[in-house]
Amino acid sequence: MDQQVDKLPEKAEHDNALELAATESTSQTVELIQLNPQAVPRDIGAFQIIALGFNIPNSWAGVATAFSAALTAGGPVSLIYGNFVITAMYASAAVTLAELASVYPTAGGQYHFTSIMAPKSYNRSISYICGMIATVSWIICSTSVASITTEFYSGYKANAWQLFLISQGLNLFSLAYNLFLLKRTRWIHDAAFFLTLSTFLTISIVCLARGDKQSSTWVWTNFEPSSGWPPVVSFFTGLTTHAYMFGGLDSALHLAEETLDASRTVPKALMSTIGIGFFSGFVFSVAMTYCIPSLDIFANDPVPIYKLWRIASKSDTAATVFLVTGIVIFTFILIATQQTTSRLIWALARDRGLVFSSQFAKLSPKFGDIPVAALILDAGLIFVCGCISLGSTAAFNALVGVFSLMQMISFALPAALLIYRRRSEKVLPRKRAFRVPEILGWACNIGTVIAAVIETVFFTFPSVLPVTGSNMNYAVVVLAVIVIVMVVNWIVFAKKHYQGPRIGVVL
Repeated sequence: MDQQVDKLPEKAEHDNALELAATESTSQTVELIQLNPQAVPRDIGAFQIIALGFNIPNSWAGVATAFSAALTAGGPVSLIYGNFVITAMYASAAVTLAELASVYPTAGGQYHFTSIMAPKSYNRSISYICGMIATVSWIICSTSVASITTEFYSGYKANAWQLFLISQGLNLFSLAYNLFLLKRTRWIHDAAFFLTLSTFLTISIVCLARGDKQSSTWVWTNFEPSSGWPPVVSFFTGLTTHAYMFGGLDSALHLAEETLDASRTVPKALMSTIGIGFFSGFVFSVAMTYCIPSLDIFANDPVPIYKLWRIASKSDTAATVFLVTGIVIFTFILIATQQTTSRLIWALARDRGLVFSSQFAKLSPKFGDIPVAALILDAGLIFVCGCISLGSTAAFNALVGVFSLMQMISFALPAALLIYRRRSEKVLPRKRAFRVPEILGWACNIGTVIAAVIETVFFTFPSVLPVTGSNMNYAVVVLAVIVIVMVVNWIVFAKKHYQGPRIGVVL
C-alpha cells in the first residue's frame, strides 16, 4: 500500500478522466472521485452532514463571541449590515465550492479542485499551496474554538494559565470523543444542531421580551465608529466579527468521502449553512442590538455578551444558563472541528504533502477506519498554538485572527482557476448534481476572488488607532511564519513526494 501511495501519478490520469467526463457529460451524470486504496466507510447521512456543516460556523454563536469588534468599528450599523456584506462574500464561495464538489467530492476539497484545474506546469505547486493554507487554517480554527470556549470562563477572573489548562482539557476531551465515541454516536452532530438553534431562539426571544429596547432609528441608522479609522475602513475591518459566521464553511467538503451520495448532499450542506447562517446571524444581531443600553458599557469587559444577556434578560440566572449552554455548544463545535481537520490532514498526507505522510495517511480499523494519527497531530498542534497564549496574548490573537483570511484565500484559488478555465465543461461538466445559471456562476467565482482581496487588505489592519504595541495587528508576521513553514515542508519533503488527487470517473 505504501508503494501505491508513494508513486506519483501521471498528469495524463487527470486529463483522461477529465476528457471522459466532458465527453459523457452531455448524455448522463458523471462523478469524478478520488482513487484511494484505503477507502473510508460512507456512514454520514444527508441530515448529519447538513447539521455538521452548520454546527462548525454556528453563525449566531460566532457573532456572540466577537460582536464587540463590530460595535467598535461602527456601532449598530456595522453589526447589522455587516451580515449582508459577509453573507454575499461567503455565499459566492459556497456556490463556487458546491458546483465543484458536485463533480469532485473528495476529502481534499479546495486543494483537489485546484490540482485538477491548474495548468500542468504549475499543478503541484499551486495545489500544494492551497492544501497547506487550507490545512493550517483548519488547525487554527480548532485552536480558535478551544480559546473562544475559555473566554466564557474569563468573567470569573481566571488567570492565563488557568484558561490555558481549560482549553487543553477541552482539547483532550474532544480528541478522546473523536477516537472512542464519535463513530458510535453519530447523532451528536444532530443533537448539537438542535441545541444551537433552540438556544439561539430562546436567547433572542427572552432578551427581546424582557429587555429595555432602543429605538428603531438608533438600531438601524446609528453609525458610531470609535476605532479611529475613516468610516469605510472602519466598516470593513469590523467584518472580522461577521467572518466568524461562516468560519469553517468548507467542513462538509472534507467529509465528502464519508458521506452518502456526496455529490448531492455536500452542495446541499454548503448552501444550507449559508441560508441558516444568515438567518440566525442576522436575527441574533438585530435582537442583541435592540437590547444594548449604550455602546460604552462593554469597555474592558472580558465577556461582553454575558453582560448584555444579564442586562437584557434582567436575570443573572438566565444569563448564566445561556453562558453554560454556550460552553456546551462550543465543546460540540470543537469535536466537529477536530474531526474535519483530521480528514484534511489525512487527505494531504495521502497525497504525500506532509512530512511523515505515511503515518498520517493511515486509517485505523480498530477505531472504525478513522485517521488516528491525523487526529492526534491536530490535538498536538492545538496544544502548541495554545502555548503561544502563555507567552503573548497579542501574538495568539494574531494567530487566531488569520483563520478567516486564510480560509477565504483557499476558496479563491479554485475560484480563480475556474475563471481561468472559463468554466469549461472539461472541468465543470454540464450534467452535474448542483448547477446554477452561468451568469450566477461567473458572478460567484469573481465574487469569491474579490472577497479574498477584501479580507487580505482589511483583516490585516490594526483594529483601532492610534496603533500601539498592544493593539497592533500582527497578522502579517503570523502569515510570514506560516509561509516559512510551508516552504520548509516543500523543500524537505513535498517537492519530491507530493502528488495531486488521483481521480477516476463514475458514469
